Amino acid sequence: MNTHAETAPRLLWFDLTHDQSASDSIQEFSDTCHVKLARDLSVSGVTSQQRPDMICMHYDYPDTLSLDLLIAVKRAAPSIPITMLTMQHSEELAVWAFRSGVWDYLVLPLLQSERNRYLKALHELCQIRSDASSSKNKQLLTRTISLPESVRLTAEHQKQHALHKAIQYIELHYKEHIEQKDLAERCEMSPFRFSRLFKQTYGVGFLEYVQRKRMEEAEALLNNSEMPITTIAYQVGFQDPSYFARAFKQHFGCSPSDYRREQPGTAPQPERSLALSETRVL
Repeated sequence: MNTHAETAPRLLWFDLTHDQSASDSIQEFSDTCHVKLARDLSVSGVTSQQRPDMICMHYDYPDTLSLDLLIAVKRAAPSIPITMLTMQHSEELAVWAFRSGVWDYLVLPLLQSERNRYLKALHELCQIRSDASSSKNKQLLTRTISLPESVRLTAEHQKQHALHKAIQYIELHYKEHIEQKDLAERCEMSPFRFSRLFKQTYGVGFLEYVQRKRMEEAEALLNNSEMPITTIAYQVGFQDPSYFARAFKQHFGCSPSDYRREQPGTAPQPERSLALSETRVL
């Protein structure tokens, strides 16, 4: 087969998963690489096989014994690069892996873009090693790695990142009573700083943001269910159906019952702001 030509990278694969479930990941590489599963999960498994271009140490949930094996393999074959693939991922584990001398660290399940990046670098590495055997000039592998999103964030995105825990909480608990001081604590800010940053980032205070979220959910229920309007009011977090009706009309320009009579998509556009005098979400 053309994909398994002589130049295809040779991978020696250590399945260190607890249920030997590495076959799916191996399949992702078998079309462009020669993949051989290590029969002996020990250092001798490296020396007894044909010399590979890459050793792949595949984990689901790494433990002490399996991580110790990576170090032992690295010591037994220091000239063969190691790729660590793991389902369980943490910053500490990644730091440990690179300090242990791995060539690359892949988090499973593997994104297609990450797979493509890895294979491109792997093929370049094999080509350089092949050329080096017939040339005295040492070549270097050029690895163009995109900066992490957290590094490339703009100032605006940095603000949103700081408020991420608050937004995530609102998405899950918008039906409940929410205090600003509780959200501020989640974001490790003072209430004053939280309020100012929230308004700067989203253009509205957190109360109005929650109110808009409730209105969006109410709109969806009106469009996609036959649920009574009073029930919808309770469903989206209002304790007073009359207040819900007033808030809905202020937001959409019509009452909930009039909105329901309209064809989907023809309802008036929501207003830009809500004049809320409450200091908490009811």
